[in-house]
Amino acid sequence: MIAQKRGQAALEFLMTYGWAILVVLAAIAALAYFGVLSPEKLLPTKCLLETGFTCVSSKIEPTQAIIVLNNGIGKTIEITGIDIAGCADNTLNATMLSGNEQTFTITGCSNGVVRDVFRGEIEIDYTEFRTGITKKAYGDIATKIE
Repeated sequence: MIAQKRGQAALEFLMTYGWAILVVLAAIAALAYFGVLSPEKLLPTKCLLETGFTCVSSKIEPTQAIIVLNNGIGKTIEITGIDIAGCADNTLNATMLSGNEQTFTITGCSNGVVRDVFRGEIEIDYTEFRTGITKKAYGDIATKIE
């Protein structure tokens, strides 16, 4: 008889916690369904480039991408092309002095629709003004399309 009582106590214990876990899962599912736990809302805006360049600001729109770059390389350079996740302009001839900022607008893109998440890689083609050496800088961007 004692073993039966212990078995009943164990079963009641498991059932109580089972129902409590089920209620918590239902609450989480409801929050996710209504968008409260949407990961897109928690997405931080990120624009990172390799050492030497700073992404001061960026804005991704459905048909264009705008990026503000700072030249921290310590040399005068000429930007010859920028590619942001397939949205590219390879006809640039923008000279940037060391420490200067410049805004670049790339048009003719197909980035998606407003409020969608945009993630991609950035590739900057540049030439060192003094030496004439052509180089590439890489980075990542993650933001919402505005």
